[in-house]
Amino acid sequence: MAAHQRKGTCTHEYTSRVRVWGLTCPGFREEVGRARRWTRDVLAGHPRADDATLIVSELGTNALLYTASGEENGAFQVTLALSDHVIAVSVTDAGGSATIPEVEHAEKEALRGRGLDIVSSLAHNVSIHGTGQGLTVTAELISHHPGSRPWQ
Repeated sequence: MAAHQRKGTCTHEYTSRVRVWGLTCPGFREEVGRARRWTRDVLAGHPRADDATLIVSELGTNALLYTASGEENGAFQVTLALSDHVIAVSVTDAGGSATIPEVEHAEKEALRGRGLDIVSSLAHNVSIHGTGQGLTVTAELISHHPGSRPWQ
């Protein structure tokens, strides 16, 4: 028995506890709906699936509205990383924005400015990183409380 194995367990060197899925969407508005359906399918049965789906919708819409992702030949990429304890939802845009997104608390009457506020209220952490060609917004969702059974 290998030194890293305990009696009664089997560890395969290629097994990972983190699973990652990716989807690239052309820059059309209907692609946000496809990204939502894909997210629901990937996370079917997960207790935070609805939250992750809403986050994909908000971030995908922002990419189309405020960056080159929504222009001719534009695209955005959605990545889901799932571990026993966290879902990381990332959307990478095609760049071309004059501003960096930030969480705002919009006034009741405002027609815009609620997307990242919604995302930040659902997520444990929200981060924004430059990719050299665009921005990636990542929202991390805790999928269960410490000490409880992880999602399968």
